[in-house]
Formats: sequence, C-alpha cells, structure tokens
Amino acid sequence: MIDIKSYFKTSSLNIGKLHIFEDKIIEISKEILNMKKANKKLLVAGNGGSCSDAEHFVGELQCTYKDRSRGSVSAISLASLPAALTAWCNDFGFLTFFKRQVQAHGKDGDILFLISTGGGEEKSGASMSLVEAAKEAKKKNLKVISLIGKTGGLLKDISDISIIVDSNITSFIQEAHIAILHCICENLDNELNK
Repeated sequence: MIDIKSYFKTSSLNIGKLHIFEDKIIEISKEILNMKKANKKLLVAGNGGSCSDAEHFVGELQCTYKDRSRGSVSAISLASLPAALTAWCNDFGFLTFFKRQVQAHGKDGDILFLISTGGGEEKSGASMSLVEAAKEAKKKNLKVISLIGKTGGLLKDISDISIIVDSNITSFIQEAHIAILHCICENLDNELNK
C-alpha cells in the first residue's frame, strides 16, 4: 500500500501553490463574464479525464455552482454529442472531431476553453485533437483559453490565455485543474450577483 498521508500531503502542497495563478484566474473569469454580457458562448473540450473535467465545468456554468439564483452561462461540452462523435470518428478519425465541432458551433466572440494534462504533443499525438480545435478557433476569431500541465505542449503557444500546472504527475495536474475551475466558478457566482 502507498503512504496515504504522504499522498495527501503532496496533493495539498500542489493545490496550495495555485495562488500563483491569481492574475490569470481573474483574467479568465473576466473573459467569461464579458462573453456572457455579449451573449456569446463557451465551447469546452478535453480528452479522457480532462473530458470529464470539461463536462463538470459546463455543468457548473449552465446550472449552478454555489449560488442557485445566478443566471446560466452559455457553455457547451464538445464531447457531449455521442452521435456526432461516433459518426465523425468512424468516417474521419478522432484528430479533427473537436475542430469540426468548432466549425459547427464557434462564432466570432465565443471562447474555446481547452483542458489537457499535456497540452498537445506532435511526437506522441496526445491531445492533438485539441490543438487542431485551437487552430480552427483562431481562424474563426474565437479566444482560446487553456488549462494545461507539464510543459504546456503546443497549446501554450496557440492560446490567448493559458495556465500551465508545473507537474508531470497527471493526477496532480487534474486535481489542480478542478480547483482552478471551481475558483473560476466562484468568481462568476460572485460577479454575476452584483
């Protein structure tokens, strides 16, 4: 068995460092608020565990985080369309699925919000579907925001705003991403009720 106390101590230390992203978290929160005021939408995507984080984030935005009286934020998880996902991937492969979703749903002034523990690597092919989506978003004049880990991969250079969690441990990156997403939701709850 692992040393459970040590595991949670390391996890807590990781989360405890996230305050260094305060300025970027505020910047991201303001971008989403401005997007809402302009009646635009947030397109959110990730792969694997990051897809689950994307779904979680969209749920908090569309429904409620803590404040049940605040209005809904227009947000779509690009992986939540199983018929479109399986049809496209069956005929064309997964690499361009999120790109196709950006083509279908992305409009000038919308935001593409990407979550990836690695950020996209050509050599391994990991998260290249998100890189393709980001490139398409830039063509369509969408802002690209990314939560990434490790070295930031290709997404760090394509994104307008990125937060790179400095870790090579996937589980710790995912824990940090959820904490950051919840902080953004807390900001939105606070600002939307003023």
